[in-house]
Amino acid sequence: MGLILHSVTPVLTSVEYSPEVCSPSMPYEDSRILLVVCYSIVFALGLPANCFTTWLTFVQIRRKNVLAIYLFGLSLCELMYLSTLPLWAIYVQNQHSWEMGSMACKLTGYIFFCNIYISILLLCCISIDRYVAVVYALESKGARHQRTAIFITFFLFSAVLVIHCPVFILQDGEQTSNRTTCFETLPLNLQLAYFNLARFLIGFAIPCTILIFTNYRIFQSTEISSSLDKRQKAKVKYLAMAIITIFLICFAPYHLVLLIRSIHFLLHQKDSCSFEQHIYSTSAAFLCLSTANSVADPIIYVLASEHKSRRVPCVKSYHKLPA
Repeated sequence: MGLILHSVTPVLTSVEYSPEVCSPSMPYEDSRILLVVCYSIVFALGLPANCFTTWLTFVQIRRKNVLAIYLFGLSLCELMYLSTLPLWAIYVQNQHSWEMGSMACKLTGYIFFCNIYISILLLCCISIDRYVAVVYALESKGARHQRTAIFITFFLFSAVLVIHCPVFILQDGEQTSNRTTCFETLPLNLQLAYFNLARFLIGFAIPCTILIFTNYRIFQSTEISSSLDKRQKAKVKYLAMAIITIFLICFAPYHLVLLIRSIHFLLHQKDSCSFEQHIYSTSAAFLCLSTANSVADPIIYVLASEHKSRRVPCVKSYHKLPA
């Protein structure tokens, strides 16, 4: 599936090579058990965890908690993706042969794309919100509103959903007698390679910079605070560390593969299939890490909710930290 799920704009439909020229010789069997087990475990653990988190964050929203808006959106996003995991497991088990029709393929691919970038953007929103509430506690007092958080979340969802709508008209999702795979473009083409570079920059590198900067400043402000006790400082740091860790473990390897595959294709177009065969198993393992995000995200709620429930004082004054 997802090393693999790379075409998201109409211009990517024109290719220099047959889009499945590498498929017959790809080492699908090497990663079959890993992917099926990964999808099964993530589905079994992630579905109840995110259902519970969705309900808890909804309760917090009714109590006028601003951060709960982003956490609620994150949980909904994960539930949307978790609903497709059984289909991906069946696909992988069937030797990457999609037997559920073109529309089902396009819909599951669409959800995969949207899940990655909605999750990344919402993690950025959570980090920025904590950055403002902690580093600029006095300045932001009374300035953070649920309406603003709802608007931002709705805008992010809408933008990502609209941007990925071209998935429904791409040839990669069509199921014909000559195509049985689902969104597996192997090897790449020039348009796809350039687009993957843009995905790495805009979808990963820039958000990563934002996350590192905001959480580093949170660490600094917490360290010099005289109003937080040792345990309270630890809770603030654990939340920041959890966000950065989830981002780097779940999304960094996947986007690193995008970068490496794209650069290699641009430099060695005639030898692309050979390289794709060598990197496929590694890419499958990185795909498992990105899927594990659906299990890891509820951890953020656990840390954030305990932090909020104890109403930790802000680091610049003795006012309480906004929720």
